[in-house]
Amino acid sequence: QVQLVETGGGLVQAGGSLTLSCATSGRTLSSYAMGWFRQGPGKEREFVAAISWSGGSTYYADSVKGRFTISRDSAKNTVLLRMNDLKPEDTAVYYCAADPSSRAVQTRPGSWGQGTQVTVSS
Repeated sequence: QVQLVETGGGLVQAGGSLTLSCATSGRTLSSYAMGWFRQGPGKEREFVAAISWSGGSTYYADSVKGRFTISRDSAKNTVLLRMNDLKPEDTAVYYCAADPSSRAVQTRPGSWGQGTQVTVSS
């Protein structure tokens, strides 16, 4: 397992943008596929986006395609989630996840962060 820390959450108006960051200390993320999940009020945790260990492949939930972008910054050992055109239904706690497998990181990742709150006001 790898320890993950998310930052960048906050309150934003509908139509606005936020960038979430996921980092770890002491270990490199370069050998892990990385992902983002979210859990809205009264909802189950759901997959949002993922990126392969090489950064060559990305995956998105239909609800965020065209609005969210996942990327890796290997120099900073971080993974970013750029969220544009935010909607009130994007309000959730967002979790970073890691797994050696690109498939597993989308479904049952081995490592989780503690989460960061994103609130989108209408």
